[in-house]
Amino acid sequence: MTGPLAGIAAAAPTLAMLACFACLIGGVRLIRQRRDKRKGVLMIVLAAVLLGNVVIWSM
Repeated sequence: MTGPLAGIAAAAPTLAMLACFACLIGGVRLIRQRRDKRKGVLMIVLAAVLLGNVVIWSM
């Protein structure tokens, strides 16, 4: 890909993986501290969706 958005396109998978790890850690932390189980599960699901997107982008 060339053009003004090439740098953003190259950085998108990296940023998505960082967000994936942050959501996974945050979700597990919410569940373990028994603060809000529903939000914790939703954050883990979001991490799985982000991981799936990165896998699809890298194919």
